[in-house]
Amino acid sequence: MAKDTITTEQAKGKTLKAEYQRGGAKRQQILDRAVEYLKAPIMETQGDRHHFCLTNLMMNETEYLECLNKATDGAVVWNAFNVGQN
Repeated sequence: MAKDTITTEQAKGKTLKAEYQRGGAKRQQILDRAVEYLKAPIMETQGDRHHFCLTNLMMNETEYLECLNKATDGAVVWNAFNVGQN
């Protein structure tokens, strides 16, 4: 982790700077870090991570699903199209 990384609890008390919000010049940095957050072996449920991404990182569902798909090496999309197939 980068030395400027803060914990989820610390982040919950902060406001996302404009350049990191949707449409901001540094938005991709937040999305890239969200992928790492979603992959990390931390003691939070996926629901907690989803809520954090939408609430604190100001992601929409599309951004969240794209990050989750990257974090799972494409398993989200693969499962969506292959449910029920043997």
